[in-house]
Amino acid sequence: MLYRTEGVVLRTIPFGDADLIVSFLTPDLGLLKTFAKSPLKTKSRFGSSLEPLTHSRIAFWGKENTTLPRLTQSDIIHSFQSIRDTLNCFLKVSEIIELTLQFIPEREANTKVYALFLHTLHNIENNPPSPPFTKGGRGGLDLGIIHYKIHFLKLAGYAPKLDTCGRCGRDGQCFYLSQGSILCEACAKGVNFPVRITQGAMKVYSDLLTWDITKIQRIRPSNMLLSELSDLMDMHIKHILMKPLKSETFIRSLSRHL
Repeated sequence: MLYRTEGVVLRTIPFGDADLIVSFLTPDLGLLKTFAKSPLKTKSRFGSSLEPLTHSRIAFWGKENTTLPRLTQSDIIHSFQSIRDTLNCFLKVSEIIELTLQFIPEREANTKVYALFLHTLHNIENNPPSPPFTKGGRGGLDLGIIHYKIHFLKLAGYAPKLDTCGRCGRDGQCFYLSQGSILCEACAKGVNFPVRITQGAMKVYSDLLTWDITKIQRIRPSNMLLSELSDLMDMHIKHILMKPLKSETFIRSLSRHL
């Protein structure tokens, strides 16, 4: 049976000498893995449409329960070439690609995640982040990437609770990874490993959680607040997955050597 949809290429894996296994994020099928025959043998538009981040209209052939249907057509809607060509953009986008691959089930529709991912790519393309590495420490933390992580985790049901205590609703100043929430002093008794968070970072989180991607450029938090919130989100993701994102670890390792 022939199926048609659209999707964004998240990852390609070589299969043999010239074939590829291509993972798409689609609106109606969630994460979709397909088999592409011989795209590496020619420099056709079919091969170029399978570059990471390319948004295309696709067709694939296979039985309803086939785990790896054959990709028969891929027509480019938008290539996002400028993101791939700019190292700091692609490195940051690699984090949200990996995050999406870790959480999104195969063949499970999620139009909101698809729209969020696509809108985030357009936002980054139109407002490219500053370089992620600066002499002496981290820099160039991109608001769009943090916004994606927050909203993606909300849609996936894993967003951290940073407004009030997750048990009683009172105010608190420390986040507890094991609880996924801020806890007040009374409720935190017996819970280990608090992460202190400032009111400023809580406010930035609240704004990003509320505002959509088209409005976030109005927010002008300091690099210190962005760094604090970014570190907290990365710790939260690492706790959920029980491992850090490989892309995030790679970026941090580069920053230490520059």
